[in-house]
Amino acid sequence: MLYVIWISLLLVLSNELSASVNAHSTDALLLLPTHSHAVVSGQRCPAADPNLNFGPVIGIVSHPGDGASGRLSNATNASYIAASYVKFVESAGARVVPLIYNEPPEVLCKKLSLVNGVIFTGGSSKTGLYFEVVTSIFKDVLRKNDAGDRFPLLAICLGFELLTMIVSKDNNILERFSASDQASTLQFVENIDISGTVFQRFPPVLLNKLSTECLVMQNHKFGISPEKLQKTERLSRFFEILTTTADTDDKVYVSTAQAHRYPVTALQWHPEKNAFEWASSSIPHSEDAIQVTQNVANFFIREARLSMHRPSSQEVLDNLIYNYSPTYCGKAGKGYDEVYIFS
Repeated sequence: MLYVIWISLLLVLSNELSASVNAHSTDALLLLPTHSHAVVSGQRCPAADPNLNFGPVIGIVSHPGDGASGRLSNATNASYIAASYVKFVESAGARVVPLIYNEPPEVLCKKLSLVNGVIFTGGSSKTGLYFEVVTSIFKDVLRKNDAGDRFPLLAICLGFELLTMIVSKDNNILERFSASDQASTLQFVENIDISGTVFQRFPPVLLNKLSTECLVMQNHKFGISPEKLQKTERLSRFFEILTTTADTDDKVYVSTAQAHRYPVTALQWHPEKNAFEWASSSIPHSEDAIQVTQNVANFFIREARLSMHRPSSQEVLDNLIYNYSPTYCGKAGKGYDEVYIFS
């Protein structure tokens, strides 16, 4: 009897020893890079690529109002930038200069000389001074690129709609869609080449999920159908359609487009909301949805790093968004969580 117990104990100890040896063997296969070879004394990091700008600054155009239907400010000259756009830019390693749309033209022009790219945000305004300023900035973006300075533009939701109007030279070209407060998929155009586009560095698994899972946030009542874009010569010459999406009535609109010749990306959806907005329960917040936000931000700022324009650091510091404070406005459960208000 004692012999049987003794044999059983030996078997248990033998199994534990074997498991320990296997674990150590596995650890040996997972050595960190610094453990796999001798560390060179005084080893230095490689020099930064001189062809890249590692201090990019992005200009975000403010939108008329306070972002909260007058609950925060009813000043007639008020404009705002949702803080989610600022965080979106910062998450990819860049800083923000607010381009306050109703500032004097010479001030806006000076601020444009400080940035390496521009974002047109979501919103609702399509007329008046705001439309004129966005049009002027868009033309400046094209001029900078034509002159050889890489200067990207990311147009989101309303921003895409404004570009559609400006490029087509038709202020009535937009169509109505039912896509308010809606999470959706993105359907890629058949045989589309995504190299050089916002989707180029998306992991293949995430690209597949974009077409089968609701990972992007839509919040718009206007847009343009792929048929109308293709039939409008000025638009089809300027834009290539990358993705489409169906609204709640199954009407299909262009959800992502890329300029043929310029670093201009137009999204009808909101990449900034997944990671930085909580006011709507429809906003996707899964790990995959957060990856979508991060990949879009990384793409845009990677484009901005190709801009070699480098203004004086003091001028940049004097105009950064850090000179302003955001206002919390999420208690009502609608709209944005935080906004920067300018008046």
